[in-house]
Amino acid sequence: MRRILVAAGAVAALSVAGCGTTATPSLQNAQLSAAEVIQQTSKKVDEVNTYAADLVVNVTETGGGQGGVVQGTMRYQKTPQIASDVNLTRVSFNGQDVPGGVRVILQDDVAYVKLDMLKTLVGATKPWIRLDLGQLGSQAGVNVDQFLRQAQQFDLKTSAALLTASKDVKSVGTEQVGGVETTHYSGTFPVDEAVKQLPEEQRGRMQGEFANAKDVKFDAWVDAQGLPRKVELNGGKPGTGTFKATAMFKLFNEPVSIEAPAADQVGELPQTLQQPSGLGG
Repeated sequence: MRRILVAAGAVAALSVAGCGTTATPSLQNAQLSAAEVIQQTSKKVDEVNTYAADLVVNVTETGGGQGGVVQGTMRYQKTPQIASDVNLTRVSFNGQDVPGGVRVILQDDVAYVKLDMLKTLVGATKPWIRLDLGQLGSQAGVNVDQFLRQAQQFDLKTSAALLTASKDVKSVGTEQVGGVETTHYSGTFPVDEAVKQLPEEQRGRMQGEFANAKDVKFDAWVDAQGLPRKVELNGGKPGTGTFKATAMFKLFNEPVSIEAPAADQVGELPQTLQQPSGLGG
């Protein structure tokens, strides 16, 4: 189960806008280089308060494993409080699906998790489990907090910041994404340098997400307002496992409502989940 949650966290890590008549972003009508566009994109995301995304991660496994697929959606808001709703409708590993998928609603440091298998594993009696992230970190044998914090911290700003570490980004043409004209950029970023673009408290966890990758290849489709409409990441190493992650972004700065589940649908973390044997997989 721990493995499922960590993989789902990788999806949230992708959570990396406007329309225009030209596909090439500009600054005061001046043409920008590909590297300058990526730098401006990293700054432009500060103006985004809400967005939605469609997310897919495909993972290959070593040792003859079948790998897995994680697919779902995300809604995010920055103010008046940080909140997100990650709904992973498909979570599959080695040919086995997680019944009902995984859904996480985050509001500041409180998370609400809906995972049907909790009923079997730990005897949960309500559809949702309420988790206090501040308390979970000190509970021996529980790594759920790592995933939940990732879902909160890997927002659009973080994802855009990673791309700024690229030294070889280039424009490879223009394409429509979701009916919007965009410029397609392609490049790579070294993981060690990319994580340095993040706040210090995020670096260790992000390094863990890319544990098997020295460099990550990316493709980004940027609209005329300088914001990404689509991002693809490819990483890992042959023999240790690889991944391909894709995010499609929409509904930027549109009204969004992310609410906690109804109180009568929420239970507390069962005590059995605090034992290492409960999350050994």
